[in-house]
Order: sequence, then C-alpha cells, then structure tokens
Amino acid sequence: MASESDPKHASVVLSEAWRRLADLAARPAAREIRPLFAADPERAWRFSASLDDLTLDFSKTSIDGAALAALLDLAHAAELESFRARLFAGEPVNVTEGRAAMHMALRAPADAGMRAVLPGVVDDASRLAADERARMRDFVLRVHDGRQRGATGETFDAVLNIGIGGSDLGPRMASEALTLAHGAKLKPRFLSNVDGHSFAALARELNPARTLVLVASKTFTTQETLMNARAVRAWLAAALGEAAVGAHFVALSTNLKAVAEFGIRPEHVFGFRDWVGGRYSLWSSVGLSIALAAGWEAFQGMLDGGRAMDLHFQSAPFAENLPVLLALTGIWNINALNCRSLCVLAYDERLRQFPDYLQQLEMESNGKSTALDGTPAAHGTCPVVFGKAGTDAQHSFMQLVHQGTSVVPVDFILAATPDHDRPEAHQVLAANAFAQAEALLRGKTRAEAEAEMRAKGTSAAEIRAVAPHRAFTGNRPSNTILFHKLDGYALGRLIALYEHKVAVQGCLWRIDSFDQWGVELGKVLAGGILPDLSTGPKPGAHDSSTTALVQRFRALRGEG
Repeated sequence: MASESDPKHASVVLSEAWRRLADLAARPAAREIRPLFAADPERAWRFSASLDDLTLDFSKTSIDGAALAALLDLAHAAELESFRARLFAGEPVNVTEGRAAMHMALRAPADAGMRAVLPGVVDDASRLAADERARMRDFVLRVHDGRQRGATGETFDAVLNIGIGGSDLGPRMASEALTLAHGAKLKPRFLSNVDGHSFAALARELNPARTLVLVASKTFTTQETLMNARAVRAWLAAALGEAAVGAHFVALSTNLKAVAEFGIRPEHVFGFRDWVGGRYSLWSSVGLSIALAAGWEAFQGMLDGGRAMDLHFQSAPFAENLPVLLALTGIWNINALNCRSLCVLAYDERLRQFPDYLQQLEMESNGKSTALDGTPAAHGTCPVVFGKAGTDAQHSFMQLVHQGTSVVPVDFILAATPDHDRPEAHQVLAANAFAQAEALLRGKTRAEAEAEMRAKGTSAAEIRAVAPHRAFTGNRPSNTILFHKLDGYALGRLIALYEHKVAVQGCLWRIDSFDQWGVELGKVLAGGILPDLSTGPKPGAHDSSTTALVQRFRALRGEG
C-alpha cells in the first residue's frame, strides 16, 4: 500500500482535492452570494480574518463552509506547509534558476538567522541584509542632514531613481504612498521608460545641482536603464562638469566593475544578492529612493510591517492566515468559477500606484503555463490584474464590473483613518467603497428597477424600454481589506500580504512563482531588430509583418 510520503499517493490526494473543488463549483447555486448572508447572520464574522487592525473580509464571495473546507484541504494536499517551510529555510524554491527567494530576510533583524542556500555556499541572509541596511541608513541620514551634498555644495532636493520593472514599480508606489499626504524630504522622481520624452519632461523640472541620481540595475546591463542613465549623466555633466558625476550618482547594483567604469564611487554602491528577485527588491537597496523621499523612519516601518506579515504567514493556521485565505479566494474565483481577471480598487489616493505594482507582482510571478515538472499546467493560473484608485474607477471601468458579461472579482482596500483634515471627504470615500462592494453583492432585479421607476412616475412604456438596462445581476464577488491608517508599517504588511498570496497560489498551481523567462524573449528579439532599424531588415530575418513594419518605420523617417 502506498504511504502518504509516496509521490504517487500525494498526486492522487491532490487530484482528489481539485476534483472535490470542481464538484462544489458545479452545484446549481455555486455562484450565489446573497443567499449565504440570508442563511447565516454571522457570515461576515465567520468569513473574515485579522492581524491586529488589518482585516480581510471575504464574506462577499460565494465561498460557503463546504467550499472553504475544500480549499483548505487543497492547500494541505498541495503540501503548502512544506513549501512554506522550504521558502523560509532559504531553499531554492525558484527551481528553474536554482535560487532561493529570501526577500523576507531583507525585513528581518540581523539575528533572525535566515539563510539562503546557494550553489556551494549558504548566505546568512538576514545578517547580510542588515549590514547593507546600516550603510543605507547612514547614507540617508547624511543626505537629509546636509552632510552629503552635491558637487556645487548645495543640498539635494530631489532623488531621481532610474530603473525598470521591479527597480521602478515598487519604489515608485511606496514613495508616493508614504509622501503624498505629508510631503517628501526629497522630491521622488522616477525614470523607467526608454522613450526620450520621459526624461525630457523630468529634465525641465529638475535642478542638476540639487538632484541625487540612483541607477537601479543588479547587473548594470539592463538596456533601458543604462540608456537612461547615460542620458542623465550627460545632462548632469553638461551642467556641472564631468567631475560632478561622482558626487551625484549612486548605484544599486552588484556589478562593481561596470559601476566604476560609469564613474560611481565605491562608497555610493549598494548591493543585493541573487536571492532577491526584481519584483521583491523594494525591501533591499533598491528601496533607497523610498527612504530618501519618505525618511528612514517610514522605510524602517515598512520593513517592520512586512516582517509582521512574514511571522503571521509562517505561524497562523491556514483557516486564520491572511495570505492563505486571500490566495484561496482567488483559487475559488479563478479555478472553480473560471473568473479570468482581478480588479484591485484602493480607496486611497496614496495607493493609486498599488494596482500597477500588483500587475507585475502577480502576473510576472504567476503568469505561467508550465508546471514545475515541465508539463503543461494542469489548472488555470494568474488572472489579468487591473485597477485604479477609488472613487475615480467608478466613473471608468466599473460599469463593466457591475453589468458586463464577464464576472470580475474585486479587492477593495481602505484605511479607516485619513491623514488630511477633511473628515467629511473620507466619510464619502468610505461610503463609496462599501457601497460598491454591496452593489456587486446585491445587484438590482428587473422588478426592483421597475418599482423604482414607477415610484417616480415614469410611464409604462419607458419602464418597459429602460428597466432591463437598469437591472444588475449581483452575486459578483469581492474581498475588502480594511486597516486603521496608512503608514510605513501598514504599507509593509499590505505588500507582504500580496507577496505571500502569490507564492501560495503558485504552490497550489505547481508553477515557479519566482522566475520570469517570458520577459527575456522580447529582450533578445529587440537586440536583433535594433540594427535593422538603421540598416534595413535582412531577408528572412523576421516574419513578413515585422519586416514590413521595419521598412515602413524607416520610410516614415526618410531612411527607407
């Protein structure tokens, strides 16, 4: 008889868990949410979980007791406990690259004992991270108190972060979130797009004598980042002289040779190891722009919040574990109900970049169709993630979310206490957030729409013509994430919540959440097309469409 440790037995158990989920989804009322509230007055309390002031309410989904039990069984069948242990033990859970994913060490204290297993060596990850963090802190304090100045002796008033992907989206989002209400110690500016219009706009507002420039590229070879860095270097040298480069440039990189050739001083280089993936790097030296813009206290608070979520994810039972529960609601919506998108609505202007950040975190991590064993993924994986700040979203795409033909699950995010002096505005904001979630749940029947119109004295003919358009199906799922106040600590918890959610879903889907090979192909092909834009495409080098487009591009420039 097969033992529980037998891979074949484990595979059978996992398949049975998925089959049980499918059977529950096939029930006639599997998508119904309203009846669940009618049947259970305590539903809102039983289908929510909290970590201190942070609450995840997933009661407005069609998950009932049987579905939740099946989802938790699925997590156990997928050996999530073992995966979580290997993740925090620093084992190479990034299977295709043979790397650990030890970004959690970046927010841990020096004595946490977190290690990353690398080929031939084991890093004391938490100690290494703490040592680099101490260097970062010293640099930030020197800039803020004026000991670290530009080439002309002036203090810095702006920090320009040059990076792309994880070296841009995370720092950009967090800097805005932590500075929008109270202002910034240094104006945070970000340059990611290689399109020359992007830097042209920034150059008009920045004073080179007072701008500190960060170049974020682990290898210092990223094409877009290096092209932008050279443009900024030329701009600064033209204004202040070549000798000024060393005083104004900082590298967030491990390629010391290339950094030195660029003209950056060794003491201005801050590194991070291969066990830090790009989309998880805002906790590392890549987050230097956050600390420079918002202050070290805010950045440290963000690290502490992330650490709190790490400890919760490590220790809380699955039925009370926020990242696990958030992941399982996604599994239910995606795999049981076949929802192929996820809308994230942050009802907080400071978090308006958060959906953009999650697009990379979720879709680069879990946008995979190949399982760990090299076979096609057995289940649907990552949905398309999009979103916006509320209430703006209510006047753009929310029409589709309420009445479109596709069901789009929504994550609502809201802080209870604002950082401005207009409490009435926050009340309206919160009312809209709760109302949108309630509207998705309740909907409006045709009979209700007809009754409303009749009460207003609408003619029978108009009621017949218009009432169908004013009906909403309802029973559309949403989660609500509510917390006390947005500060560094709260932001850190929120980011880590979604990081671990992504990892949990990757474990259940049996994919590698930490590689990104799909990003590489386009880079390689762009390298081949670039010279063709100057010389013309070689016969047979590309498909006929690409060849024709290159030819037309050259003709429009008068070069064909």
